[in-house]
Amino acid sequence: MYSGVTSNLVQRVYQHKNKLIAGFTCNYNIDKLGYYEVFDLISDAIAREKQIKAGSRESKLELIERSNPNWNDLYNEII
Repeated sequence: MYSGVTSNLVQRVYQHKNKLIAGFTCNYNIDKLGYYEVFDLISDAIAREKQIKAGSRESKLELIERSNPNWNDLYNEII
């Protein structure tokens, strides 16, 4: 699982899906959007990202499964 902050979610997911960014997501073949949150302020988004990253793997799985129990790729929902 990967969490991050971006000002352009559509572009960032496209980059990950097409392996245009070297690093964690490319190395581990992470190319599906399973969960996202929208914030008006970047500072709020960064704070939330830190909160999510500080949680256990189990808490991250629960977060995703509450809103996306079938683990659908949500990319088409945002384009």
